[in-house]
Amino acid sequence: MRAPQPIRVGSRTSPLALAQTEEAISLLQGRFTDVAFLRVSLSTEGDRRKEAPLSALERGAFVKDIETALLEGRIDIAIHSAKDLGPDIPDGLTALPVGTRQDARDVLVSGDRLPLALLPAGTRLGTSSPRRTVQIKALRPDLDILPIRGNVGTRLDKAGGVDYDGVVLAAAGLARLGRLSEATEFLPVEQVTPDIGQGALVAEFRCDDTRIEMMLSSIVSRSTACAFRAERAFLHEIGGGCSSPVGAYARTVGGRLNLLVMAVLSDGARIVRSQIEGRTEAADEIGRTAAKRLLESKSSEIFGRELTNPCRLERA
Repeated sequence: MRAPQPIRVGSRTSPLALAQTEEAISLLQGRFTDVAFLRVSLSTEGDRRKEAPLSALERGAFVKDIETALLEGRIDIAIHSAKDLGPDIPDGLTALPVGTRQDARDVLVSGDRLPLALLPAGTRLGTSSPRRTVQIKALRPDLDILPIRGNVGTRLDKAGGVDYDGVVLAAAGLARLGRLSEATEFLPVEQVTPDIGQGALVAEFRCDDTRIEMMLSSIVSRSTACAFRAERAFLHEIGGGCSSPVGAYARTVGGRLNLLVMAVLSDGARIVRSQIEGRTEAADEIGRTAAKRLLESKSSEIFGRELTNPCRLERA
């Protein structure tokens, strides 16, 4: 009997992307021991434009080339950080969150091992995320927030170096690279709301590939899927207006889904937050309702007249 063709799993080449891919493949291999999984490394626009500030890249810049490979049949599954996905999945593809979500919070890595509240005035923190920048400046307006690029390891190595006194990153990235012990402080989601999908992995596949859909469905966590749906529905609903930084964090509390969302007002210095709770089965509606509340109550302040700009990207 002929062995089935290997399933080609595509991802970026960064250490974190490879770790994420190995995590997903390990889950699949544990259930489908007779299937071979072939790793395929791919370059993306975000990887190629190394000198471009992340704020200049659209959300999706680190996944679009991989989605193209998937649509063209060069790979069978694409593994991403959920927060890298654009607001809309391309026609012909679908996405499922796979595995269990890692800690969605952001963390401070301080060269002097001091928490945010005790950092001296003028401390230089590195992040290229407008979402993080505004929320941290709201807590500590006396700090200097500086742009930084590079993979997670590179940014960690710069904390406490010549140009930076610390960096702010996603806890999930550190955990997946085995470097979570380097975190100085976990930042509360009520003060620094995470990016949409932060900490979760997502697998994209072709809609007509029922075998792949069956395999991936077997490694979906219900709680992660509910959070993913709510946060993605929020992003999709707020859609073209999110030239301003936005964030969302959903979690199941007492059997109900709680969604915290935030957006930055058009002056770039003020934050509006909203919170909504409902049945886990209504995750999509919860996300859409949260977005509508922000758009209806604060649209002119959040988005000004810029209602057609694409979402911008941020990294772990």
